[in-house]
Amino acid sequence: MSASSAFSDEKGGSSSEPEYGHDPASGGIFSSDYKRHDDLKEMLDSNKDSLKLEAMKRIVAMIARGKNASDLFPAVVKNVACKNIEVKKLVYVYLVRYAEEQQDLALLSISTFQRGLKDPNQLIRASALRVLSSIRVTIIVPIMMLAIKEAASDMSPYVRKTAAHAIPKLHSLDPEQKDQLIEVIEKLLADKTTLVAGSVVMAFEEVCPDRIDLIHKNYRKLCNLLIDVEEWGQVVIINMLTRYARTQFLNPNVNESLLEESGERAFYASDDDEEDEDKKAEAAALPKRKPYVMDPDHRLLLRNTKPLLQSRNAAVVMAVAQLYFHLAPKAEVGVIAKALVRLMRSHSEVQYVVLQNVATMSIKRRGMFEPYLKSFYIRSTDPTQIKILKLEVLTNLANETNISTILREFQTYIKSMDKDFVAASIQAIGRCATNIGEVRDTCLNGLVQLLSNRDELVVAESVVVIKKLLQMQPEQHSDIIKHMAKLIDSIQVPMARASILWLIGEYCEHVPKISPDVLRKMAKTFTNEEDIVKLQIINLAAKLYLTNSKQTKLLTQYVLNLAKYDQNYDIRDRARFIRQLIVPTDKSGALSKYAKKLFLALKPAPVLESPFKDRDHFQLGSLSHLLNAKAGGYQELPDWPESAPDPSVRNVEVIRLLERVTTLTSIPDWSKCTSRKDRKEKKVEKPFYPDSDGESGPTESADSESDSGSRSESATASDVSASGSESEESGEETESEEEEEDEEEEKKKKKRLDKIKAKKPVEESAESEQSSGAEDRKRGRKAVKNQKSASESESESESSESEEEESEEESGEESESDTDIRKKKTPLSKQPPKQSKKESKKETQEMSLLDLDDFEPTTATAPVTPVNFMSSSLVSDLEGLSLTDSILAPTTIAPSGSLKMYELLHRIKGEGLAVEYCFSRQPFSSDPNMVAVQIQFTNNTNSETKNLHIEEPKLQSGMRIREFSEIEVLAAGDSVNVVMGIDFCDSTQAANFQLCTHTRKFFVTIQPPVGELMTPAFLTENDFKKEQGKLMGMNEISEKLSLGQKCVNEHIIVERVTATANLSRVPCGSDKECRFAGKTVSSGCLVLVTVATKEGIGAQLTVNCEKMVIGTMLVKDILQALSL
Repeated sequence: MSASSAFSDEKGGSSSEPEYGHDPASGGIFSSDYKRHDDLKEMLDSNKDSLKLEAMKRIVAMIARGKNASDLFPAVVKNVACKNIEVKKLVYVYLVRYAEEQQDLALLSISTFQRGLKDPNQLIRASALRVLSSIRVTIIVPIMMLAIKEAASDMSPYVRKTAAHAIPKLHSLDPEQKDQLIEVIEKLLADKTTLVAGSVVMAFEEVCPDRIDLIHKNYRKLCNLLIDVEEWGQVVIINMLTRYARTQFLNPNVNESLLEESGERAFYASDDDEEDEDKKAEAAALPKRKPYVMDPDHRLLLRNTKPLLQSRNAAVVMAVAQLYFHLAPKAEVGVIAKALVRLMRSHSEVQYVVLQNVATMSIKRRGMFEPYLKSFYIRSTDPTQIKILKLEVLTNLANETNISTILREFQTYIKSMDKDFVAASIQAIGRCATNIGEVRDTCLNGLVQLLSNRDELVVAESVVVIKKLLQMQPEQHSDIIKHMAKLIDSIQVPMARASILWLIGEYCEHVPKISPDVLRKMAKTFTNEEDIVKLQIINLAAKLYLTNSKQTKLLTQYVLNLAKYDQNYDIRDRARFIRQLIVPTDKSGALSKYAKKLFLALKPAPVLESPFKDRDHFQLGSLSHLLNAKAGGYQELPDWPESAPDPSVRNVEVIRLLERVTTLTSIPDWSKCTSRKDRKEKKVEKPFYPDSDGESGPTESADSESDSGSRSESATASDVSASGSESEESGEETESEEEEEDEEEEKKKKKRLDKIKAKKPVEESAESEQSSGAEDRKRGRKAVKNQKSASESESESESSESEEEESEEESGEESESDTDIRKKKTPLSKQPPKQSKKESKKETQEMSLLDLDDFEPTTATAPVTPVNFMSSSLVSDLEGLSLTDSILAPTTIAPSGSLKMYELLHRIKGEGLAVEYCFSRQPFSSDPNMVAVQIQFTNNTNSETKNLHIEEPKLQSGMRIREFSEIEVLAAGDSVNVVMGIDFCDSTQAANFQLCTHTRKFFVTIQPPVGELMTPAFLTENDFKKEQGKLMGMNEISEKLSLGQKCVNEHIIVERVTATANLSRVPCGSDKECRFAGKTVSSGCLVLVTVATKEGIGAQLTVNCEKMVIGTMLVKDILQALSL
């Protein structure tokens, strides 16, 4: 029998009264209030648990639908002592909702709630505590405190979680209980259950967010539990750990600005200048800059939060994104971009929050989101707010390479029917024109065309943006001012007409002939104009009267007379004021002599900035950041500390664990190596890592760090990570011993190298050389085996692994300068004899990992000269043959060593495999639209390297890559050259790919200088002039320069230009001009360069190119080369 039928039987048959339990809204207006919910009250008073359960289900359903069920409180609260567990659960659900409103009645049942706290069912215990904490009466605070303390020690994690939820409620009711509540929070923070972690951290944030000391000993546990905590708990913990990390760790990007400056110099500067400036920068930075080594706990936090970027919950992804943005090294922040772009496929509310944060991130870290540019294109179905935010992001991401694509998008957006969006698009065009000077003219021309639009809003916005752009360089844009003056007849929008008149009046000296005529036209229609236009006509008349009184005196008097009798009192007042100010009379005051300064004062150009520029001082993802105003309860993100606090505070629990472990083990691991010699061999390897640790830079490569993360993930427990930090401390204690042994090792190394040199007389025969080479190779293999055994014993501790990776990266970075110096010396030295080649080969084979000491200038490694480079002069020879001028032949032939080598993979980072590349300036046989890149592999190890090939190329849109055929085997000590083709799409964007061997994968990058994106074009003098005439205006860039001291004659100028860019010399009848021509490899656009020398050291450089960005970058490079 169902519950409803049983109830009708109890009442003695069916009733004609409406049943309020099923639908409280139905029939309610036709019945009296005293009968409301009577059926539910009778069911609650019944002796049958089934009826009570049915009534409670209906009541909870009413609450869920938003209906008011407070008048049932007395009937419900009586059932709190019901023995049926299901009924009791629903009663507690009801009481949690209404206990605060009906406090007096709830107080009567406190004894029942206290009995519920002892119930054997964990759900009843938790519900009783939840109801008790919902009664907002100060008289029961002691009872609540006792209940929370007992629940914090409960066996059930669910009850402990409820206790954590009750803590903020009690704190808000009685803040004086804070000290006792902190003790409970400290106890719950030590809980190892994932169910409790999120709730107790929330309580910590509410009650005592400044008590960082409570987090120290639980930090590693929270990091390791994070992946298993519920989603909303993850959000709370990540936000708390972000603030914690900002107080406990050093800024990983502290030297970011210094590195960026040196990077820019390295790209644009020439070789000699680069050395000098790098030395100066290092000398200036050394006293200020301390070496940065990432704290293992900092790395633990980044490693454990990274998987959460794949969470289904948008709030978790956003929390991890803000953590990486605020805490991670610059090289690693890019991983969050893909996750944030994924969230943009979600609901519009989520999109709005994500785009707000992306707009802030894209100002500082533009490169992060550039690969996902198309994800920010606007759809017609997007709401207006989403459209405007996407526009903001697109504007922030605009640069020289993608501006043409973005401007084409903006042109489409202007045709939209959404007027607010169109206005924002026009403003975005103005900001792009401000930030990127190369497209300012193009944007101005496009905006001028919009002035003839029918829509008032479009025209008004266009005029406002044009006005701002013209204020930056008014003297260069007098043509646009003239064009706008001509439009004054056709444009009818008052705001636009007023803006044009303001422009003409402000810059009347640039259009002296047109401005009086405009005033004449406007004087005719003065009486029919809107008030805003009339005011600007009066201003224009006053400015012209002060600058050109002969032509405009009568017109000004006429306009002022008209304004004197206008209906609007503002216009009448303005006319009287201006007449007294500019027309001198006996009664005119002292201000009249300052009239010119008042009207023609120089007005500062407006700065078009993003509204998100200063929002990053709020924590990303917070409500304060969203509103751009400090919200209630917002906690400021702390600044990075100047010096790192003591990391040992996080080792408290682990030390106890280690003490217990050491009591069980009788013999420690380090004492197993009994012989002094073995222990010394272990120690010898150690100084190489800690010494270089101190020099590791702040920007470690992302792939190596992720590698270290994957290795250390095998020890997932926080205890192991702590043992790593302890081993670092023990390493510091033995530092003095290691330094002495390091010195001895260096002396032995030098002696060994001297013996090797002394053993090889010049008269040695080829056979003896081969035999000695074989012996040396055997010796090298033994040394490597010893090294491996020593390194295996060392690799037990996690700290040594992290030190090893950091030292490898550091030595890789520092050795770049050494390899650069060797490259520069290579073309000057002649080909060495065979004997010296074999000597160097022996030395490199005998050299072990410890011998790769790049920090000493006395490195004995011979530089590897590139092979097959002589063929590059073939093109140059052909150039010389095609020219009639005999002087040009030697300048166009490039010597074999003049091609600059770039390092692709250092031998330490590549584990013995060194890779260099150069741009051979030869046509790529497979595809003429690709740049030929010659790559040289050198195997510096004692074993074969197999299966050298390329995988996973990550290219910008449009770029292509033609891989070289796989190198099956590269013998030890051998080198091989291969050629690959890359289509850079006429941009200097880098090509990223993986270089793979049979055992390892290395992430590498090839970035071309702009001069290598060209191929020589052979033109006659007439053809050159003809093509140059077609590429005038915006396609021509001209700069004056002072030639350097070494540019004494035409020969050196030609040499410098052809070294900078792959161009051919064009014959010229004039002795004072040098002309060059080329085509871009990808699209075949002509590039014409003219260097005209003047008397003294002056010269004029002109570049004509259809692609403005390439032309601008080429001008900078050639200017740099000729100024040295």
